[in-house]
Amino acid sequence: MTDAVALTRQQRVPDILDVIAALSSDAVPTPPLLARALLDVLPVEVWSNPDYKWLDPATKSGSILREAARRLMDGLAGWEPDPVKRADHILRNMLYGCAITQVHGEMTRRSVYVSRDATSPMSLVKFATPAGNLPFTAAEHDYALSKDGQASGPCRVCGAPVRLERGDSRENYAYAFIHGAYPTEEMKDMQFDVIVGNPPYQTGDKKNEDDRSSPIYQHFIEHAIALNPKYLAMIVPSRWFTGGFGLDKFRERMISDRHFRSIVDNPKVFDCFPGVEIMGGVNYFLWDRDHDGDCEFSTRINGSIFSTTVRDLRDGDGIVLRDNRASTIVEKIKVRHAGIWCDTVCGPQMAFGSMRTNFSGDHPVYAPGDIALVFSNRVGYVAPEAIEKNRPWVEKWKVLLPKAYNGGQQVDAAGVVCVTVIGEPIALAPGSACTQTYLVAGLFDTAEETENYAHYLATKFARFLVLQRKTTQDIYSDRFKFVPYLDMKRRWSDRDLYVHFRLTKDEVAYIEAGIRPRSVNLSLDSPVPSSHLPGGAKYRAPGTSEELDLDEDDE
Repeated sequence: MTDAVALTRQQRVPDILDVIAALSSDAVPTPPLLARALLDVLPVEVWSNPDYKWLDPATKSGSILREAARRLMDGLAGWEPDPVKRADHILRNMLYGCAITQVHGEMTRRSVYVSRDATSPMSLVKFATPAGNLPFTAAEHDYALSKDGQASGPCRVCGAPVRLERGDSRENYAYAFIHGAYPTEEMKDMQFDVIVGNPPYQTGDKKNEDDRSSPIYQHFIEHAIALNPKYLAMIVPSRWFTGGFGLDKFRERMISDRHFRSIVDNPKVFDCFPGVEIMGGVNYFLWDRDHDGDCEFSTRINGSIFSTTVRDLRDGDGIVLRDNRASTIVEKIKVRHAGIWCDTVCGPQMAFGSMRTNFSGDHPVYAPGDIALVFSNRVGYVAPEAIEKNRPWVEKWKVLLPKAYNGGQQVDAAGVVCVTVIGEPIALAPGSACTQTYLVAGLFDTAEETENYAHYLATKFARFLVLQRKTTQDIYSDRFKFVPYLDMKRRWSDRDLYVHFRLTKDEVAYIEAGIRPRSVNLSLDSPVPSSHLPGGAKYRAPGTSEELDLDEDDE
C-alpha cells in the first residue's frame, strides 16, 4: 500500500501504454494523452466527490481508469489527507471496469492496481478475488435458432455473424456490457455516476472485402445512457455524424438528444491513434443528464482546439455538421438558394442493376447491339437484357463519379484539413452503363450541360459542400444534399459561385485552403472514356488488379 503515491506522481519515463499495440482489429487501446483529453471534458466537480462510482464498460489497457485514479487522488486530498487510505477508497469503492477480453482485463489491472492479480501482495489494494473491480466477464451472442436447433446469425444484439460463436476458448467478440452479462447480478442495484470509455468500434474477424463489419460502438453508447449516469464520456468514430452502416436510427436519436453538452471532433486521420487508420477520424463527447440545450462543438487537430461554437445539433438537416466555420457557409447557401439540390439528380447505388465492382457477366469484345459497361479501370460489354433497371439512362448524357474515394489528407500550418473529397468526374456521351464502382451523378439531354456539370462538381465550392456530409470514402446521393443545383447551360467557376452566394473573403479563403484542385475526365464524343481503354491512364487488364468493392462500413 505504500506504493499508493504512485497514483499521483508524474511519469518521468516513457509510458508503455503510449506504444502498446492493439491485440485485435476491433480493440484499439487508448493512448494516455487521449485518455487525458477525454477526461478533460468532465466537469471539475467529479474529481472531488468521493461518493461517485465510475465505470469503464470496455476497458482494454486501463489507461482511462488509471488517469481517472490519478486525478481523483489529487481531487480528494482535502477529503482524505492520507494517500494510502485515499487510494484504497478510490480503487475499492469508486472505480469499476469491464474488460473486453481476459488479456485486456490483466492489462487493466496491471495499469490500475499495479498487479494483474488483485489478491497479490503487489496489488495497491488487496481484493478477495484476482479480478477485483476490473473483471473480464464472458458473454454469448444472441442468435436466432433455425428449425433444426442450430444458431443462425446475425446476433440480435450486435449483428455479429454466427461463425464467431465457436464454442471454444477463442475470442467471440460478445462483449459483456451490451450482451446482458455486465453489470453482474451482484451489481444490478449499483448506480454508476460517471461512465467513461473507448468501446470497440466494430465486430471483429472480418474475412474478406464482401464481409461487412458491423459498427458496434453505438450499442455501448445507448446501453450506457440507459443506465442513467450523471455523466457519460466516450471516444468513438466520427462516421456516425453523417453515415455508417446501419446507423441512421442511432444518428437520429443522438442528434435529437439535448443532453449532449460537448463534442470534440478530431477529423485528422492518425491524430488520436498514431498508426491506426480510422477513416473520418474520431470524436469524444460529454453526455450530461442534467443538461438540456445546445451542444458545445469543438474541432481539435494535432492536439489543439481550433474552433468552438455552441449550436443545436438538429440544424444539420439529418447529420452532425462537424465543421463550425462550414456550418455558417452552409446556412448562407441554404438561405440564398431557392431551387433543387444535387442529391435529387443523383442516381441510386447500382443504378443499372446488380452489377457490383467485381461483376463478371461481361465480355471483352463488342457484339452488335451490346452496351458498353464502365468498370473502375476498364470497359466490358453486355447484352441489353443485362441492364436490369433504368435502361433509358443508357441513352442519356451522364456524369459519373467514383463511388469510393479516399484521396488522403494533408493538414496545413493553421490546422486546416486539405482534401480532394471526390474522385474525378467523368462526362460521358450516350450509350453506356456502369457498375457499382460509379455513382450516376447526373443525367442530361445535351453535351453542353454534361460538360458544365462535370466542371461544376470539380469546383472547390461544390466539393466543400459534399465534404460536410462525408466522413468515409463512400459517395452516395445524400452527400450532395447541400450542393445547390444550378443552371447547367452555363459554366460555373469558383469565383462565379462565391459571388453568386455572397461569400465573404474569409469564407472564400477557408474553402480555398481546405480543398485541393480536381481535374475532370471528358468523353463527350464517346460513351467509353479513353482512360479506361488499353493504353489509357486508368486501364487495367481484366483479372489483374480490378478493384474490389469498398462499401463495408457505410449505408
